[in-house]
Amino acid sequence: MEHGEMVALIRDGAPEPGGVWADLGAGTGNFTWALAEVLGPAATIYALDRDARAIAAQQARMRADPPRATIVPHQADVLRPLDLPPLDGIICANLLHFVRDQAGLLRRLRAYLRSGGRLLVVEYELSLPIPWVPHPLPFARFAALAREAGYQTPTRVGARRSPSSGRVMYAAVARMP
Repeated sequence: MEHGEMVALIRDGAPEPGGVWADLGAGTGNFTWALAEVLGPAATIYALDRDARAIAAQQARMRADPPRATIVPHQADVLRPLDLPPLDGIICANLLHFVRDQAGLLRRLRAYLRSGGRLLVVEYELSLPIPWVPHPLPFARFAALAREAGYQTPTRVGARRSPSSGRVMYAAVARMP
């Protein structure tokens, strides 16, 4: 997916500029950079990934292609307790389909979000597992898990067909009460 497509996919999920966000499972930073464009220069984004090579790639990318927001790359396993400030938002782009206990992670993420904070999710609209999506999370299931975890009812904010697989990806937001 091209950068502009990623921006368009998540834009309505983070309508206010600025704030403090985290990109969990950020990888080399594709959605981090898209989120930086959406949030603008007043934002700080903690880009976390457990892979040291991905963090190094983010740092190299920052030198070559400075983002529109402050990005703080950090190596961390998002399934363990995280050292983060109170957040206005969290983006999980293509992360939850790798997590077996999705409900548990959604509950734990609430502790990092301020009142009214946003959980912005990008996932495949799949019901059955495939090799690169071992624990699919179609929107209806995400909505049910998010409500059970204490978020307000999620809304879809975007959809795009993946150019590599042809499968539909959605973006959705669940807010903290």
